[in-house]
Amino acid sequence: MTTPHPHSPTLLKPSKPVGIVGYGAYVPRFRLPAKEVARVWTEGKGGLPIKEKAVPGLDEDVITMSIEAARNAMKRARIDPTEIRAVWVGSESHPYAVKPTSTVVAEAIGAAPNTQAADWEFACKAGTEAMVAAMGIVGSSMGRYAMAIGMDTAQGKPGDALEYTAGAGGAAFVVGPAEESLAVINSAYSYVTDTPDFWRREYQKYPEHGMRFTGEPAYFKHITEAGTHLMEASGTTARDYKWAVFHQPNTKFPQRVASQLGFSMEQIAPGLLVPVIGNTYAGAAVIGLTAIFDQAQPGDRILMVSFGSGAGSDAFDITVTDKVTERAGLATKTQDYIARRTEIDYATYARYRGKLTMK
Repeated sequence: MTTPHPHSPTLLKPSKPVGIVGYGAYVPRFRLPAKEVARVWTEGKGGLPIKEKAVPGLDEDVITMSIEAARNAMKRARIDPTEIRAVWVGSESHPYAVKPTSTVVAEAIGAAPNTQAADWEFACKAGTEAMVAAMGIVGSSMGRYAMAIGMDTAQGKPGDALEYTAGAGGAAFVVGPAEESLAVINSAYSYVTDTPDFWRREYQKYPEHGMRFTGEPAYFKHITEAGTHLMEASGTTARDYKWAVFHQPNTKFPQRVASQLGFSMEQIAPGLLVPVIGNTYAGAAVIGLTAIFDQAQPGDRILMVSFGSGAGSDAFDITVTDKVTERAGLATKTQDYIARRTEIDYATYARYRGKLTMK
């Protein structure tokens, strides 16, 4: 018997089959058109990377939005919340530096106090990072159900390119036994390196760019490596998947990386939400997955690959079951949140996001 090389790609597969029992999304109703940002900072000159982005209201943050997504996931899961053994929230915009988001969410959905709770961070892949951990806790029989959430608010220095693209929103997933799932997670694969493409130090209000590192060797290198390794180890190609969803910092990157991996525009279109809600950071890939679930059919196979700056990607091979059609309509669909919109101007956006310092 040949022993695998210690550095060869190995799929993450739990000993007990697991899947997604319930899912839910949330997107704030307020929208800032990209042309408004251009009007203020470039006098309307130049191209616009997206149409508009979602902006949280004065009473919204990662906690409140996570609760909304979690409640939608619970409606579809139809389980007793006291059976959830972990509530994990991935974000790079947690409201508190010292005080968890996850305990508030666990309390709000009725999972507290007999549950594990934690906040996760890995830039834009914090949500999928929590999903991998949820696979582990359910797949090892430490708990029957675990909740993983990816959620973020809009961040971006005034006048920076992120002001056009940094949106808000995300998704929640209840991970549980495969036999109860609306989608089975066949396997996952993670690929990480120390690539300084994007960061924010403590006490620093806005994140910094690594400029030329952002595309290569960060985004494209990690997503293609993760996606390629997972498909090679699974014996699949792009043709074996009905749908694919990738991290979406802008409109061009996910389309280009999809082409590099052999996927068509038709395969990624349902989950490509960045043109209308912006880059939702930790929620970017996972909220795209919810949009696909909303229209998926039994037997559909999905490839999801996230990306987090710093840098790393999580890839997932998912197969939809016959339970998806009966559960999709039990909660608000992702496109319904997108359609529910109230346009705001730049001044209102600056007020809502606390960009005006009053002291």
